[in-house]
Amino acid sequence: MAPDGDAAGRLFELRSEPTRDLAGQADTVAAACHAMAVRFHRGGKLVVFGTGGSSTDAQHVAVEFVHPVIVGKRALPAISLTTDVATVTGIAERAGVDAIFAHQIRFLADPADIALGIDADGHSASVLAGLEAARELGLLTVALTGGDGGVIAASKAVDHLLVAASSDPRVVKEMHVTTYHVLWELVHVFFEQPGVLGPGVVT
Repeated sequence: MAPDGDAAGRLFELRSEPTRDLAGQADTVAAACHAMAVRFHRGGKLVVFGTGGSSTDAQHVAVEFVHPVIVGKRALPAISLTTDVATVTGIAERAGVDAIFAHQIRFLADPADIALGIDADGHSASVLAGLEAARELGLLTVALTGGDGGVIAASKAVDHLLVAASSDPRVVKEMHVTTYHVLWELVHVFFEQPGVLGPGVVT
């Protein structure tokens, strides 16, 4: 027997509260986007990372910035630290899984850059270590987490924290996709407002 309308309604309702909560973080999202736009404006790049399903989100974010799907939007420099399997596995073999992003950041990132760490529950040691390494180098740090934010939310290494308020990993994933699409859009909005980002624009 096929699921009835009530079952479908419950599935949509499961997503309603996290969506409303995300909308309630609008000021935090705007602040993160403005800070990111300033870094891009000054020549910085976006460095994105996450494990498991979030590793594919990192790749999704990077391509959105480097190759915008909306014609006419400017491309902005971004890299995902999850794409080089040889590097990731090499670091994991020698230094442990927790070091896979921190090590790359120390060698690939510059102080002017932005670090975006993505984790479904906020408890990934490798994502946290990456954010901590980024903060030590002077990067702007942004974290997307789920649940209550976990240890990442409690870390002083995070400049801007955006939480998908759900314990369901499927819902968290959906909220993260929405969040980083909004980040992309609003960064471009700031670029399109004359004078908002100050002098020294990189064209």
